[in-house]
Amino acid sequence: MLTTTTPTKDPALRLLVVCNTAALTDRLAEGWDDEGPAPVFVAAAGAAPLRGMLREERWDAVLHCLNHAACSPSTTLKTLRDRSLDTPLIIVAEPGDQRAAIKALRAGAHDVVFFDRLNQLAPAVAREIREAGHRADHRAALEMLHDSEARFRALASNLPGLVFNLQRETSGKYRFLYVSEGSLRLLGVKHHELRGTAQRFFDALFAEDRQRLLTTLEESALSGTTLFWEGRLKSGDRWIDMRSLPHRNDEGTVLWTGIATDISQAKNTEAALRESRAQLAALSSHLEAAKEEERERIARDIHDELGSILVRLKIEAALLASKLPADLIPKAHSIEKLLDQAMGTASRVARQLRPGILKEFGLPAAIECQAEDFGHSTGITCRAQCDEGIELDADTSLALFRIVQEALTNVAKHAHASLVVVRLRSETGNIALEIRDNGRGISERDMDKPRSFGLRGIRERVQSLNGGFHIATAEQGGTLLILKVPTRLGDDAVPSEHEETIQQDLF
Repeated sequence: MLTTTTPTKDPALRLLVVCNTAALTDRLAEGWDDEGPAPVFVAAAGAAPLRGMLREERWDAVLHCLNHAACSPSTTLKTLRDRSLDTPLIIVAEPGDQRAAIKALRAGAHDVVFFDRLNQLAPAVAREIREAGHRADHRAALEMLHDSEARFRALASNLPGLVFNLQRETSGKYRFLYVSEGSLRLLGVKHHELRGTAQRFFDALFAEDRQRLLTTLEESALSGTTLFWEGRLKSGDRWIDMRSLPHRNDEGTVLWTGIATDISQAKNTEAALRESRAQLAALSSHLEAAKEEERERIARDIHDELGSILVRLKIEAALLASKLPADLIPKAHSIEKLLDQAMGTASRVARQLRPGILKEFGLPAAIECQAEDFGHSTGITCRAQCDEGIELDADTSLALFRIVQEALTNVAKHAHASLVVVRLRSETGNIALEIRDNGRGISERDMDKPRSFGLRGIRERVQSLNGGFHIATAEQGGTLLILKVPTRLGDDAVPSEHEETIQQDLF
């Protein structure tokens, strides 16, 4: 190995020269024509020294002196390739070796500089180093792209769905630019069968849902809004959810990049939940009907049997008082007063259990009577304002009356109010009921309590009537309850079902 160096404080380049004499490196150094720092020329006499120096150090370029080295250009190229080096290889040849130089270029050398034009060596080296840097950047970018594609494909293949690129041409035709392997699990169609066309995908959908998807795609393309669509496959046992954001390019085509997932389990769970809620609602209605029947029976027993017994006791007490000595008459009158109180209590309990006034005179009269009883029993002023001419079916009247009862009970227990106003009014096609108090109000925490059975009972009753329910703190303080239910006349009421039929529906 022969080595010569050109003295420099800050060498810009390190050039490895494949030659068999140090005189050639001096000749190259003398012919170097560049304003920058002079490079360091290091000579390698043959293939073995070349391999050792490439292994030990990094070089900016390799200069192969044609016909002045112990190895051929092809050997130098093979040595560089064996070490996976993209170091620029420049052939330096005598003017008469043009044919051999061209052969070396065809074999893979990057450039040729002749000894009689060594002033071109510096620009050639700079250019090839720059090109090598570009190639390195390109390889790094490709590696990053390949890594990114590998990560994307790994992610797409492990997602529980189908990742897609769906393009809509200006003609309105759809085609898939990319489809992940999840298409086989989701649709039963291989991903390469969907690429280039979307018809296989559309054909796999239920006809009604397919048309809705096309309409949704059209709206998303025109407005630029996110695509949200749910639909069924032709088999009807699987549901698909598609989500994507559209992108429009300058040519007018629209591209959706998104994911389609299997939501069959969620849909089945949702259907089961709806069925369960329907069964619970039917059970609740059945229990309420049973409770009302029991209340009516108890109220009838209190009114008919207990009431008649109390009346007979009062008559007997009056007859007995007329025959008692004068000193016992006050005691007899005291017994008569107690019997009057018992008769009043029995009458009030019977009205609360099943108000006869509700059947005889309607809901407004029953609410006014309930407000009066509430005021007497609690000491809280209760005012009832009801529109005239309100006629409802028995079920709606009873449900609204029970709601008023439950609301007034809550006021007595929790509101610490001194005034309650009940407002019943008729609207177009609806009956509106408002109950307002001037108490401490109600908070979100109170409404979300797990054991708020009173409010839950009111909500269940309103839902059974297909109505709406709202409760909040009033603007002037206190609590405001508002509900609206559709007006149903007596002929519109649904006839009660037989007990056995109800139980079959429930169980």
